[in-house]
Amino acid sequence: MNKHVSPWSLIHEEELNLAERELYAFIAAVTELYGQDQVRLSAEDWLDELQLMVSPPRSKVQSCRAVTIAASVRLANRIKVSTNQTDQSQPRVSLKKSS
Repeated sequence: MNKHVSPWSLIHEEELNLAERELYAFIAAVTELYGQDQVRLSAEDWLDELQLMVSPPRSKVQSCRAVTIAASVRLANRIKVSTNQTDQSQPRVSLKKSS
């Protein structure tokens, strides 16, 4: 019988509290820096990264911090792609003088 083990079941109560605080701080920072548009996707990224880290060889703090760093990388890539797409749609203006 193949059971799906939730990552939350692998984390003790103390670890869960630490993860909740880390996620809350991450979401607060994303909200302040990038607005509500990025909050849902960033929270999903954070939770996805947590699920990828099922084996906890690191300390509790390092594990949560690693999840936040990985989710931040996803956010940065998403912002970069979004900015590049916006930049490409803008007309290019040359500041060179015509002779």
